[in-house]
Amino acid sequence: MTTAEQEFDEYAAARWPRLVRSAVLLGAHAQEAEDVAQTTLTKVWRAWGRVQKADDTDAYVYRILLNAFNDSRRRMWRGEHPTEFIPDRSEPDATDAVVLRDAVWRSLERLKPDHRAVVVLRFYAHLSEAQMAVVLGVAPGTVKSRVARALLALRNDPALVAVNEEVQ
Repeated sequence: MTTAEQEFDEYAAARWPRLVRSAVLLGAHAQEAEDVAQTTLTKVWRAWGRVQKADDTDAYVYRILLNAFNDSRRRMWRGEHPTEFIPDRSEPDATDAVVLRDAVWRSLERLKPDHRAVVVLRFYAHLSEAQMAVVLGVAPGTVKSRVARALLALRNDPALVAVNEEVQ
């Protein structure tokens, strides 16, 4: 072992606890503080010749420590926080929309043809009751009663009710 290696080893062994403690005081967790101190000593070893020539060796090393700590903060993503329980979803995901759309489609298929026609004309084509009456060739009162019956059938469709409860 060369004298430079031996001097570095002695310096690192003597300063290790203080470097770790300093990193903790800067705001690092225990394991992170050890990583910061290790990164610091790795950089110190690479520049050991310059470090020894510095007016204040400890100040030089602590500057490296501070830079290593700041670098660890920049690299660390803080978007996730470990939790004991997974929180409820705030918005439905895409699969919920597909499941709901499929349930609505199947429920529409189970409607009588005249009920399905009024639901499509009213809620998809956005026709008024008068326009629907003309299209279907029935009185406006008939349109109203068909829409009411169709909506009641959809509201009571067990498959649609189950999926709607699941998605919400």
